[in-house]
Order: sequence, then C-alpha cells, then structure tokens
Amino acid sequence: MAAPFFSTPFQPYVYQSHHGAVIPFQILGGEAQMVQIMLKPQEKIIAKPGSMCFMSGSIEMENVLIPENEVGVWQWFFGKAVTSVIFRNPGPGDGFVGIATPSLARILPIDLAKFGGEILCLPDAFLCSINDVKVSNALDHRARNVMPNIEGFLRQKLTGQGLAFILAGGSVAQKVLEVGEVLAVDVSCIAALNTTVNVQIKYNGPVRRAVFGGDNLVTATLTGPGIVFIQSLPFQLFSQRIARAVTSPNMRENPKFFVQIAIFFFLAYVVIVSSLILTDV
Repeated sequence: MAAPFFSTPFQPYVYQSHHGAVIPFQILGGEAQMVQIMLKPQEKIIAKPGSMCFMSGSIEMENVLIPENEVGVWQWFFGKAVTSVIFRNPGPGDGFVGIATPSLARILPIDLAKFGGEILCLPDAFLCSINDVKVSNALDHRARNVMPNIEGFLRQKLTGQGLAFILAGGSVAQKVLEVGEVLAVDVSCIAALNTTVNVQIKYNGPVRRAVFGGDNLVTATLTGPGIVFIQSLPFQLFSQRIARAVTSPNMRENPKFFVQIAIFFFLAYVVIVSSLILTDV
C-alpha cells in the first residue's frame, strides 16, 4: 500500500514497490520536516547532497555521479549539484537514515507508479528516492532555450516506478482534477503535477507590473484530468519576505529607486562626455 500524501507527525507508513519490496518510513515534524527510512540488508536510497541528518552505524554513505540522472556542465555552472548520495545498508541487520529538508518545508511522498511514471515539480524539489526514480531537468538553463510554458517553471522531472520524496513550502493542498475541470493557480504555488494535466500560462498585465509590484503576475490555467499539489508559501516568496524584513525596502517596494538610478547614470554620462569635450579642446 502506498503512503498517503499528507501525514501527521511521527506517523509510520509502509511503501510496497511493484517488485514486492516493503520499506517502512516515517515523516517527522510539522513545518521543517524530516523523513526516517528503514533499510533492510542490501537496500539503498538515493538523496540530494547535504540532506542527511542522522543514520544508524551500519549505513554506508557514498557520494557518486549518477549516470542515469541528466546533469552536466550547465547545471554545475548555475550552482546545481551534479552528484547524489547513496545510503546503503551492507550489514546483516536493519538500519535507518534520517533525511531532512533544507528549509521550512513539508515532505510529500510520491509513488510514481500511481502517476503514470512521471511528474513535473519545482527546481530542487527532489529530496530522496527509493528504488527506480530518475531525476532530470525538463528545461535547459540556457536563455535561448527558455520557453513560456509550464516547463519553464516546473523545471525538474521525476520518472520511474519508485517512491520519491519532494519538498513543498507552507501548507499543501492536493487537488484531483476530473476530465475537463479547470483550476487557476499562481504559478509559484504549484509544487508538482502529473503530465496528464493540460497547462496554459497567462501573463496578467504588461511587463511593467513586474517592476512596480509583480505579485500574481503569472497564473496557470490547469485543465484535468490529473493531480496537482499546491503550496501556500513558495520558498522564493518566503526568502523575499525575509529580505524585506531585514534590509531596506527593495526595488519592488520603492519604484523611485529606478528613477534615482536613471538620474545617476544620466549625470555620470554628462560628466564623462563633458570631460572628453574639454580634453579635446
């Protein structure tokens, strides 16, 4: 039986793969959660680097480059990790590994076998996985390849038949869309969805709104069938609110800043041109 998508703290669940393997796990905590996964001898899990919080003494940890995961120079150039960490239990007894979220986030266990073997999620949403899960980028980071579609926002693709644990910020709502059912969602609030959902991106107003307060600038119209996971507090929005609280008003809250910058560069241009003219004379 696959795990439900929402859990109370310290509630144990059991994941049974299509190969018959049974792996129990627990999702611990409320807001900044962690998942504890039990490993029998010779079992393993794959996690993102730096996510391990604790593990039993019998577990071996190895940082490796996963060939089946599509990573490369561009991912490394933009600060993305190009390796994964494998936790393996080589001992005769059972062991466990605790994987923690890197920020205030909730952990969603996703059985890919129930999603047609493929879902799209936010960049860096992948936390760890059990059995057959492949992580790839749905969109190239190079500017010439950026397209105005949903893969421009949900740039991480998970494929396979295993169990993946992904991250979502704040409270999480699961919406099951029937055939033809329509749902409008702010793009930043979409944590994950399966590929059967038809997505249309809509820009609400001119580009200048992005300069003078562009909240809810881009919305997505979702048409079923399919399942969508919606997060109430995206990490990007959360980090912006922290920055506003600890620093001076940023550009989005102070449109006069652009005018001041324009005047500064104009005066600098006048001074430079004037100096050149006087030098020639």
